[in-house]
Amino acid sequence: MDGAEAPGRPRSRSGTAPGPCRPGRRPTSHHDEPPARARPARRAHHRDPGTDLGDDALVREAYQVGAAWMSTAAPDRLLRDPHPPVVGLADGNHANLLWDEQGGCVRLIDWEDSGRNDRAFELGELTEHISHVDGTLDPGALLARLDLTPAEAVRVHGFRRLVALCWLLQLGPAGAATPHNPPGTARRVAERLLTLFA
Repeated sequence: MDGAEAPGRPRSRSGTAPGPCRPGRRPTSHHDEPPARARPARRAHHRDPGTDLGDDALVREAYQVGAAWMSTAAPDRLLRDPHPPVVGLADGNHANLLWDEQGGCVRLIDWEDSGRNDRAFELGELTEHISHVDGTLDPGALLARLDLTPAEAVRVHGFRRLVALCWLLQLGPAGAATPHNPPGTARRVAERLLTLFA
C-alpha cells in the first residue's frame, strides 16, 4: 500500500476526522474505551438534532431509533458487563488491516489508541467503522467464524448499534466526519443502523 486514499472511499482518522464518538481526547485509560465512546452518544440523544442531521428523512428516522435505544438500560448493560479483556486497537478503520502476501496473514497498524479492551467492543468497532461502507467486509460472515458465546454475541450486536449511531451523529451537514466522506455516506450508515435495530 502506498498510503493513498481511494477516491470516494470513506475516511476516518487517517483523514483527520475523529473516530466514532471520540470526545476529542483519549480516554483516561484504555479500559475506559467503550464508556468513553458511549458518553457523547448518551449526551446527544438528550438534545434535538435540529439541522445537525440534514433533511434526509431516513437519516432522521435512524437517529430517532438510535436515540430511543440510548434512553433504555441496554447501553448501560454493555458498559458494565464484565468480560475477560483483550488487547485491541480501539480503532476499526479497515485501513489499519494490511494483508501480508508473503506471510499469508493480516498485519495490524495504528496502535495509537490500543490497550486493554473488551472483545465485543472491538468486534463492534471493526464491523461498523465508517470504512465498512466500501463493501469489502461482510460482518455476518466474519462474526459467524468466531466462537462467540450467546451472551457475547448479544454484546457485539449492542456495540455495533452504538458504533453505527456514533458515526451517524458525525455525518450530518456540520458533522466532524462529513468533509472526509463522499456524499450519501450518512444515508448508508442510517440504512445500516436501521438494519441493526430491525
